[in-house]
Amino acid sequence: MEALEIVNSFFGVYNGKKVLITGDTGFKGSWLAIWLKELGADVYGYSLPPLRLEDNYVVTGLEQHIHHQDGDVRDFNSLLSFLQENQPDIAFHLAAQPLVLDSYYDPKYTFETNLMGTVNFFEAVRRTDSVKAAINVTSDKCYCNNEWVWGYRENDPMGGKDPYSASKGCSELITSSYISSFFSDDESCHVASARAGNVIGGGDWADNRIVPDFFRALQTGEKLLLRYPQATRPWQHVLEPLSGYLLLGAKLLTEGKKYSGGWNFGPNSAANKSVEDIVQKMIELTGEGTYQAENGKKLHEASLLQLDISKARTFLQWSPVLGFNETVDFTVKGYLAEKSLYEARVNQIHWYCELGKNQNISYL
Repeated sequence: MEALEIVNSFFGVYNGKKVLITGDTGFKGSWLAIWLKELGADVYGYSLPPLRLEDNYVVTGLEQHIHHQDGDVRDFNSLLSFLQENQPDIAFHLAAQPLVLDSYYDPKYTFETNLMGTVNFFEAVRRTDSVKAAINVTSDKCYCNNEWVWGYRENDPMGGKDPYSASKGCSELITSSYISSFFSDDESCHVASARAGNVIGGGDWADNRIVPDFFRALQTGEKLLLRYPQATRPWQHVLEPLSGYLLLGAKLLTEGKKYSGGWNFGPNSAANKSVEDIVQKMIELTGEGTYQAENGKKLHEASLLQLDISKARTFLQWSPVLGFNETVDFTVKGYLAEKSLYEARVNQIHWYCELGKNQNISYL
């Protein structure tokens, strides 16, 4: 696609807008920042420094393309100052402790970051008059997961057995409370939350995640150990939920309160595959790799989780673009790209938009 065409994606709403992203050094946050730059936005990031030299934020040289400030969302005064100094039009909250297993090792930090970080975000938003729309990005794990075979809807109960999932359920309750208490008037900021499934793509090197673990095993020549080979997940390439967040943000900015509340952004049901399925597909595409099931006692992780995306389909006219095979193919290509990784990410965004246009998805 030509650059001008992609600027017009999402109704051209982001062209020339100031956009704040908390968690811009993270996996999803860094991809979102790159896409917003392609949409013509002026991007402001607030986040802890990246953890690794191979993280997407680092390898793409993203700090050269956006305005970034190191900061912790638990530090309210610092976050508020950043918003008030830069006066964004819309804010996306992605800063979080994002891993289930890490939440077992440090539940206090997980709850402090994922709960009070959300409170601080909304407090900063409601004290910054320039912000007309705000989206809190949580997780499909916010739901009280009974591991049934049908997908969770936005009005299903919040819950969570592990600290991470519980923290995301709480973050959703905080969002709902702020909408009711502070963001209900027509003139106030338009607020929504977004819930997505297992997001994969080039540039994710977090610990204890199956795709990064696969590529680390390739680098070392070790056999990949699978904690739960038959656990089923709603696998999505990172661009899928980001397209939902961007569409939701555009609707909030242009049409307001009718788009407030919670939204699910998941894949088509055919993309709900097991951990073993995705590992086998990556082995097929890379031509290398071996794995085996891990033995011994394990910490609890859900074995089945799916989202119902009927609300987003019906009211946002949002739709997934990639099937399971395309999702894994996009992901593998993202990891195997070797040079000019910022350009490689931009190219994948353009390919994604082109595929969407071929499917008559109007907002792309």
